[in-house]
This record gives sequence, structure tokens and C-alpha cells, in this order.
Amino acid sequence: MKGSIDPAIIAEIWSVIQKRADNPSGESYTSRLLADAKGIDKVLEKVGEESTEFILAAKNGVKERTVEEAADLLFHLLVALRAADIDLSEVMQELKRRRK
Repeated sequence: MKGSIDPAIIAEIWSVIQKRADNPSGESYTSRLLADAKGIDKVLEKVGEESTEFILAAKNGVKERTVEEAADLLFHLLVALRAADIDLSEVMQELKRRRK
């Protein structure tokens, strides 16, 4: 493995997403995304967009863009989970279950 992995950053981002959802602010991208008139569809559009951008970057072998798009995809996936009223802990438990 090349670098160290710190899962705490995912927990920190999840916490911020929760706070932005519970205490919306017009200055927060996350709050605006969750409050969009399209509802969950807006967030899912972003997941689709970021997925496509990630795929293209990876396919084209552009490492820096692939890393950036992977981060965008992970972030928007977390926001989509919140929009779908699914707690990240449920996903983590499913991953743990599959690991056995």
C-alpha cells in the first residue's frame, strides 16, 4: 500500500454533511444541494456527473484528475446517502458484513 489511509476524514466529512442538512445555510454548497427544488434528483445528478468524470479521467490515465474526481464522487455519494435518509454507518456495516 502506497500511503496511509485515515478513515477519520470520511467521518469528519459525514459530520459536516449532517450539520449542513440539519442547519441549512445559503452559503453552504452542501445545504443548497440538499435543499434544491429537484430534491434527491439534484444530488443524484451530481453523483452521475461525477461518476462519468471519474470514469473518463481514469480511462484517460490522468492520475491527478482521477484523484480529484474520485474525491468529488465520494463527497457527492455521501451527500446522496444523506438525501436518501441512509446513515453512513449502515453502509459501513454492510461493507463489514461482506468482508467476512
